Parts: sequence; structure tokens; C-alpha cells
Amino acid sequence: MTAQDNKLGDTDDKIFVGKGDEQAWLTLALANRHGLVTGATGTGKTVSLQVMAEGFARAGVPVFAADIKGDLSGISEVGEAKDFIVKRATEMGLTFQPDQFSTVFWDVFGEQGHPVRATVTEMGPLLLARMLDLNDVQEGVLNVAFRVADDNGLALIDMKDLRALLDAIVPDTSKKGPDAEEDALAPIRKAAQGFGNVTKATVGTIQRQLLVLENQGGTKFFGEPALTLKDFMRTDRDGRGMVNILAADKLMQSPRLYATFLLWMLSELFEELPEAGDPPKPKLVFFFDEAHLLFNDAPKALMDKIEQVVRLIRSKGVGVYFVTQNPIDVPDRVLGQMGNRVQHALRAFTPRDQKAVAAAAQTFRPNPKLDTGKVIMELGKGEALVSFLEGNGTPAMVERVMIRPPSARIGPITPEERKAIMDASPVKGKYDTAVDAESAYEIIQKRIAGTAAPADGPAGGSGGGILGQIGSIVGTIFGTNTGRNRLTTGQRIARDVTRTVTGKVVGGVVADLGKSVGGQLGGSVGRALVRGALGGLLRR
Repeated sequence: MTAQDNKLGDTDDKIFVGKGDEQAWLTLALANRHGLVTGATGTGKTVSLQVMAEGFARAGVPVFAADIKGDLSGISEVGEAKDFIVKRATEMGLTFQPDQFSTVFWDVFGEQGHPVRATVTEMGPLLLARMLDLNDVQEGVLNVAFRVADDNGLALIDMKDLRALLDAIVPDTSKKGPDAEEDALAPIRKAAQGFGNVTKATVGTIQRQLLVLENQGGTKFFGEPALTLKDFMRTDRDGRGMVNILAADKLMQSPRLYATFLLWMLSELFEELPEAGDPPKPKLVFFFDEAHLLFNDAPKALMDKIEQVVRLIRSKGVGVYFVTQNPIDVPDRVLGQMGNRVQHALRAFTPRDQKAVAAAAQTFRPNPKLDTGKVIMELGKGEALVSFLEGNGTPAMVERVMIRPPSARIGPITPEERKAIMDASPVKGKYDTAVDAESAYEIIQKRIAGTAAPADGPAGGSGGGILGQIGSIVGTIFGTNTGRNRLTTGQRIARDVTRTVTGKVVGGVVADLGKSVGGQLGGSVGRALVRGALGGLLRR
């Protein structure tokens, strides 16, 4: 422990959070048992969040936090010894030492931080259906689309990939004569119908919902290079945990995108990280602001999955801290997993507010010295009722404390300061430029172009690439590289044989390529993909 840590009050295994009649300490070994920070607007939730984030960072624990108002960005700059801060620190027996923390800024829209992207395949049908607000029938069709894509090696990277696939699984109801052009997408349509009835009307509804999502910025979120979550789990050269801040002020205008994005990150961590049991300190800590958005209108099936992930991710060494106004914003079965509690003031102006106060009071371990329900409404700014886990994991008695002052700046940073931090970021250049790799859209377009080739072009094949070259060679041997209307009966038969042979040859070539290509696309060719608890891609 350094001299600076002594001045700040933290120890090697605990974070000093506040002081009242007793000191409030958050034990690092129990910090992955999750937590809850609640209170009305303007009561000091963001400062409490910053105090805990600073403590985790000093202990070498990486932090991820959604910054709704921009106030949390100040953690990246040196704190100021203002009178009220020095006074509060002195009253707690602390020597205020200004400090700052290594910070990486992220932004789904790529404006105030490095872009955050995920592929459609990684997101999975369950979370995407929630993002699109689909009903059961529409969600079923979306699941069919993902299954067809997984089984046929059609990587869904961005929105145009998903749109192309949805169009491809719609049944072809047009009547065709004996000499009509073959349907290049017939195998895809047949595979989709094998999982159940897929109607044009249902696909049309999903396409319209995709347009709504695109208008909310979904096109910026889906794409490559996709986020590698291990980039959140970094320490700086001093061994301190990096603080990852998601600029969420604009993202909050699309609450479904915000909520689904956070659930996706949680799911990805759950699937990717190995079991860690009860480590001496967490591997990573998440702070989810406006947490009620994760649960609003969530169907029961999704709620069950969320509860499962929150309950089990503790064993992966990840702590999840929800930040919201009322405890009743969090479902009881999730609330029961929140062992560490910080409750700021609540105001009981309405029946719902009174219910929230009663619920908050009942969730604490009683303290004979406090009337918890009464104190919650009397707390001043910066005060909180605190109960952290202690000993063998049991909650401590609730205490009324004053939250200690942060050592970094309180409040937002300037655009110039943000730019300077981004220019020196350890991930600068890794995500900043979007990449449009060949995926489902391009593959489907090539299949269509291959069948609809001009009269003097190659018949069959994919209109180019390996398939086109092999098809051209075999077609020359059998004399099928002529216009379709001039084929003899024998050449028509030979053309079908050509396509069969070509398909098998190219299938083997592509399978070999799939094994050798190290990228995301190569790994998905020729095999059905396995999906995890929240429907995301399982890459084990």
C-alpha cells in the first residue's frame, strides 16, 4: 500500500466509502457479489459511483461505467482542492490528495469515444428481438433466420446482412415456366420453411422494425471491427485498473438500444470468462446507470435469462452494480443478488414513492439505532444509508454515513481534454475505422448475380471468385458456357451436373478455408454455431 493510498483511506483489501458513527468499507473479496446504488435525482448517486470506481481502480480492478450525464468523465482529470471537499475530507480524518485515473472513453456512435460495435451474429436473436420489440411470432421468424444463417455459413455482420437474409427466406410465390430462370436462393428458402412457416407479412414487419432501429443509430452499432471485451480488462503502467466510460447521453435517446447493449456486454462476459470462484478482488466491475431500462417491458423469458446471468457471473469474478432511482425499479429476483447497498435520499410525494421508501427500508439489515424508513427521507446531499457485505458474506447493519469526497475531478471534462485522452488511448486506431468484410449480403448478391448472368457470361457459379472460376472450367468442358436459350437437352443436363460437381468441389475448398482462416467469418463456415444464455454467439 502506497503513502497516497493511506491518505485516501483505502487498504489493500477494502475500499473506504464513507463515515458516520461507523466507517463504511467495501470489501474487495466480496465486491463481486454485486451491488445497488439508489436515490432521487440530485442526491449524490454519481459521486458515490465515482468514489467506488476510484477505489476499484486503485486496487487494480478495471471498471466499466455508463455515463448518462457526462459527469463521470471528470475521473480522468486531477481533482481540485475546493473548500467543501477539503472540509469533508478533514471531518472524516482524511488528507485530501488530488488524483486522476487512466481512462478510456467509448461511444456507440463514435463521437465522444472509441466506437463500440457488435456483429448481428454475436448479438443473437433473443436480444435483437427485444431491441426490435417483436412479438412471439416475429421473434420465431427471426430465430429461423439466425438458424439458417448459422447452418449455411452466412455471417451476419451488419444491418444489410440481416435485411438480405430476411428477404432471402421469404417464399417465392411467383409462377414460372419450364425455361424460367432458376431461383438461386431456393436452398435458403427451403431451409427456412423446414423450420416452420415464414410469411412475407411477418418478414415485412421485422424489416420495418429494423428501419426504426436504423433511425436510432443501430447501423453504427452493428459492424466490424467488433468489440473485444478483454480491452475493458486492462491495467495501466502503475498497476491501476483502467476506467472505461461509455458516453451514454445520446444513447439514452434510444433506451432499447442502450439496455440491449448493456445486456449483450454482460452476456458476452458471462460466456467468455473462465470460472474464477471467489477471487481476492474482482476481475472487472460494471456500473449500469439508469438500470430500470434493462428490465422495462422485458418478457419473462428474457427476465429469467437476465437473472441467470447476474447470478452466475459472480463466479466469473465480475461485479455488477446497478444505479437507479428506486429499488423497486429492479425486479425482486435480481434485487436479491445485490449484496452491497448504497441508498441515498428518497422523497415520498406519491403512493409509488412511499412504496419505494418502504421497500428500500425493508431490504437493509436493521440497525436498532436507526429508523431506516424515516432516515431515508431525511438524508442530505452526499449522505447515504450503507450496508456492505462482511465476514462470511452476510450484510452489515445499515449505517448512516457521509460519502467521502472523490480524489479526481467532480463534473464533466472539456471536449479538448477528452480528445487528448482519446489520442493517447491504448486502443487508438483499433476500432476507429469501420470494416465492411464479405458476409451474408455479399454472398447472397453473388448467388443472385451468378444465376442471372448475361447470355455470354458464365452459367452457374457465383458470378466470380473460386466458384465462378471452377464453374467456368467445368462448363467449358461440357459446353455449357453459352446462352441459356441455346442449350440443347444434353447441355441442360450437363449444366445441372456441372453445378452439382462445382458445388461439391467448392464446398470442400470453402470448408478447408474455413478451418484455416482465423477471422470471425472463417470460424462459422460449414457448421452450426452454438449460442449462450442470452442467445449470443458461444465461441468456446
